Amino acid sequence: MNVLILGSGGREHAFAWKISQSSLCKKLLIAPGNAGTAQVGTNIEIEVNDFKKVQELCVVEEIDMLIVGPEAPLVNGIYDFFQGDETLQHITLIGPSKKGAQLEGSKEFSKKFMMKHGIPTAAYQSFTKDTLEDGYQFLETLSPPYVLKADGLAAGKGVLILETLKEAKQKLKEMLADAKFGDASSKVVIEEHLNGIELSVFVLTDGISYKILPSAKDYKRIGEGDTGLNTGGMGAISPVPFADRFFIEKVEREIIKPTIKGLIEENIDYKGFIFIGLMVENGNPKVIEYNVRMGDPETEVVIPRIKSDLLNLFRGIGNGSFSEVDFDISKDVAATVMLVSEGYPESYKKNIEMTGFEEIEDSLLFHAGTKNNGDKISTNGGRVLAITSFGKNLDEAVSKSFENAEKIKFDGKYYRKDIGFDL
Repeated sequence: MNVLILGSGGREHAFAWKISQSSLCKKLLIAPGNAGTAQVGTNIEIEVNDFKKVQELCVVEEIDMLIVGPEAPLVNGIYDFFQGDETLQHITLIGPSKKGAQLEGSKEFSKKFMMKHGIPTAAYQSFTKDTLEDGYQFLETLSPPYVLKADGLAAGKGVLILETLKEAKQKLKEMLADAKFGDASSKVVIEEHLNGIELSVFVLTDGISYKILPSAKDYKRIGEGDTGLNTGGMGAISPVPFADRFFIEKVEREIIKPTIKGLIEENIDYKGFIFIGLMVENGNPKVIEYNVRMGDPETEVVIPRIKSDLLNLFRGIGNGSFSEVDFDISKDVAATVMLVSEGYPESYKKNIEMTGFEEIEDSLLFHAGTKNNGDKISTNGGRVLAITSFGKNLDEAVSKSFENAEKIKFDGKYYRKDIGFDL
């Protein structure tokens, strides 16, 4: 099969690394890719939301399968674009329809979906600038901290958790009246704050049947001890120790099955990943959010634990054999540590030369924000490199990743030295 992966981060490198190992893979292209994906396939310089260029590439390269990494092309309707083009209809596209992508593209849509289908989640209301005063009044009925979510996509920055009522009202005004996140915050969801432990459960579905992928937990804050600004993720571990078979069965019963049933009842075409962000309090899971693609850096610990041929699973989604395809997961623990640029998640420099790759032992490197500069590799983003290691237990896995994190050198390198600390 000729395969095209859209995206340029650690998630896409993990997909490319796994798919390149499949005997079914004849040609592997990544658009636009990074220095890591170039080691396992061919990078093509195309912007992920330029559907016309993607279409031309698929025709010229005789692509059989498109795997969409990031959320924006899905929310913008790339699945529907492919379905509506005779030259592309034969291509298996891994990702939901535009309507399905609203589970991530609109916080209000996803909350209504959960309420309608009896899926446990936090109480909420949504507001626009015309109902700002009502928003203030709703905030007064809640206890701190206060959770404000921009309805649309805001590049992972649209969720604010605020400690005081005064600050919550101020930020609500900034989001609605002052368009803090542009169109993404023309509507804002305010919801009750859930206490507990966060984790993520991932599902791969053909729209009818599903397979539950390994659980994972990521670390969002820049500082150790979960302090400081939110980031795209500073590391992750899989599996989550308390997410045993009984807990996952509870998640399946109360959340996964009603989600799939809801998609079918609403005639939503959904072939791809469902990322379910959970908050667990006293053993009871509630959905914080859906994402309609794999998480990053969770992909870098989840995909390496899948022993089965991932491309064969995807092929099953395309040809209707998905429910019968074998699915096998490693019992080892995986931990990934993200190396980031100095200043991230705020301003940071790019084009800083990186060294030490040849010294890495017993870990996988997934490039996130890197590029090739001649025969050298340079930084090209805030989150630069994910270092993933396996172990019989969490300590062994994180120790290997920390050890190898020291070997990669670039000016301003930073990483959290406490990934997995709370488990």
